[in-house]
Amino acid sequence: MFSYTSATAATTELLAREERERRLEQAGYNGFNLASSDVFIDLLTDSGTGTMSNDQWAAMMQADEAYAGSESFTALENAIADVMGFERVVPTHQGRGAENVLYGCLIEEGDVVPNNTHFDTTRAHVAKNGGDPVDCPVEAAGDLDSEEAFKGNIDPDKVRALASDVGADRIPAVLLTITNNSVAGQPVSMENIRQTRDLADELDATFVIDACRFAENAFFVREREDGYGNRELAEIAREQLSHADAIVMSGKKDGLANVGGFVGVRDPDLFERTKQRAILYEGFSTYGGMAGRDMAAMAVGLREAVTEGYLSARIGQVRDLGERLREAGVPIYTPVGGHAVYVDAGRVFPQIPDEAFPGQALVCELYREGGVRGVELGSFAFPETHRPELVRLALPRRTYHVEHLEHIGETAGAVIDRSEETRGLEIVSEPENEALRHFSAELKPV
Repeated sequence: MFSYTSATAATTELLAREERERRLEQAGYNGFNLASSDVFIDLLTDSGTGTMSNDQWAAMMQADEAYAGSESFTALENAIADVMGFERVVPTHQGRGAENVLYGCLIEEGDVVPNNTHFDTTRAHVAKNGGDPVDCPVEAAGDLDSEEAFKGNIDPDKVRALASDVGADRIPAVLLTITNNSVAGQPVSMENIRQTRDLADELDATFVIDACRFAENAFFVREREDGYGNRELAEIAREQLSHADAIVMSGKKDGLANVGGFVGVRDPDLFERTKQRAILYEGFSTYGGMAGRDMAAMAVGLREAVTEGYLSARIGQVRDLGERLREAGVPIYTPVGGHAVYVDAGRVFPQIPDEAFPGQALVCELYREGGVRGVELGSFAFPETHRPELVRLALPRRTYHVEHLEHIGETAGAVIDRSEETRGLEIVSEPENEALRHFSAELKPV
């Protein structure tokens, strides 16, 4: 048995295999139901699980905890204006709070909302407000082996066809998630962002960017898109968002913080409506559910997130994990995206039909084999959406070392070696809201 000390927990042990088996069964074969202390390497999410810098900790120690008019909010407000170009900001406790605030102001019963690909909470918030969330990814998004540069793009023609079918007046907003989390963290090109701006104007719709990984997206734009190779990352990051009417942000990703989020808007009237809704659901408009120290940490984190050294190390580590998995014979979505490596569970377990959740079976086998926790983003998490059977291995920022990546590769390789023995799963219990079932449902082996 060996151990390490991370930013996400105290000393973490690799439990004995028999104990992992027992805890997996107790968790209803759902990784969300495992305790943190059950897990050796936690790749469930990159949201709020990273390690903060010394400068962020120093800012926390000097934070202003005033209920109204906090200096820490002013620092956050200034950082968002400088880094992201939005001067009207409504803070929230995290990204889904931002979605609740903004989409509750934009979406009504009977509306239709296109996105490059909706993530789980986005889809749920659109539906909660009476809208129909419609995914409009480019065709390359469904080709797991294609090496196209920007597989996260939205398909404008699909959105136009949707508008023709339902009527443009039923589309209040066009959403674009950068990078595209549900499509393996794939980036969106600057050209596609400009096209989406034009598309929103055609439809007289609000153009909203989900910006939680905007800095990582900027890295790929510079690397892959003509005309950006010599540009500063901070400049590219800001240009991306300059085309949007509004943004929703989870500061737990490229804000490099452990909690918090915000809405950014340009329209003064929409700003007032979002502020009032936030007071009802989140908190007063200068804290929004965050402590002053959390706002102070995020203000520093946003500036760090667009620096060369940070982003090169961040993307480089994710690519390193992808290479190790490929060397172990693990089929992955390529090219590797910004925050995670996505494993093609359908190819790992061809004997398991989609209705028996091969992705969730892979989640269980990774934990059973090596105490590694990932998350399924296929038919279990997104019922009735016909998405590939993917498992996301999301790396927390500034947390793990090369030895951890080696362990992940060895664990996945061992699962591949005995893949023919693995059975599928069936749901035993699930919540009423099917769109969020993967957070709490319980399963059992078929």
